[in-house]
Amino acid sequence: MNFLKSHFWYNKSQRNGIFLLVLIIIIFQFIIFFDVFSSSKKIAITTPEIVAFQKQIDSLKKIELANRKPKIYPFNPNYITDFKGEQLGMSIQEIDRLLAYRKSNKFINSKEEFQKITHVSDSLLNKIAAYFKFPEWVVQKNQKKQKNKSFISNKNSYNKNLTKRSTNDINKATAEDLQTINGIGASFSYRIIKYRSKLQGFSVKEQLYEVWQLEKEVADRVLQTFKIIEKPAIKKLNVNTVTFKELLKNPYIDYELCKKIFNYRDEVAELQNIKELTNIQDFPKDLYDRIVLYLLAE
Repeated sequence: MNFLKSHFWYNKSQRNGIFLLVLIIIIFQFIIFFDVFSSSKKIAITTPEIVAFQKQIDSLKKIELANRKPKIYPFNPNYITDFKGEQLGMSIQEIDRLLAYRKSNKFINSKEEFQKITHVSDSLLNKIAAYFKFPEWVVQKNQKKQKNKSFISNKNSYNKNLTKRSTNDINKATAEDLQTINGIGASFSYRIIKYRSKLQGFSVKEQLYEVWQLEKEVADRVLQTFKIIEKPAIKKLNVNTVTFKELLKNPYIDYELCKKIFNYRDEVAELQNIKELTNIQDFPKDLYDRIVLYLLAE
């Protein structure tokens, strides 16, 4: 015990000094703690410098992600493996079709033939076809074939233009007259004439674009040669007395619109003006000019 007392025995001035030192240390600890963790200062993160720095970081991230993506190099589609096909985004069935075709010792020589064999979608074909690399002799063969097709197409077009037409009036043109236009064969000439009969004749040239599956480019060529010289004499029906069955024959009125017209007619008793049709809820105003070709209000 005497040994311990010699180490912990201080006089009054020494104890006061030690107490003061401990007090100073505690005060400094409080100052440091509250200055670091309880500061009311906020760091601004919208300054131009920080925003510019953040943009640089985002740009570097994008570059890094782009570099991580597997790169596609030109390849011959005849030698696509299971692993390669999966990387390109092909399904298992599409890869199997390609492998089965190759096992029969046949080769694919064009992107069209690749799609025909594998049944890949147009979007996937457009994505990977740019990397197809066929042997030089295959490329030359395809180019020659394309030139022959172009020559035959131009020749047919020239021969068609030499054919005499009986009329330039689209409302009187026969199937043979229409077939003198490049892109119009027996099928489309039949559709045009059938639709013309349904309309009781073309009243405006834009009605030709309504023919089912007739491409605008082909319709434009037709209208360059054929015009509406004599407008059709359409007998208009009185919307106030027409029957449901008769109104439904209007080429621009379907069953739902026909019901709405009859319901509106029942509400107002009688339409004073044909423009009142536009008061009907959900009436197709873009077809108004077409619909009134066949209707009037009396």
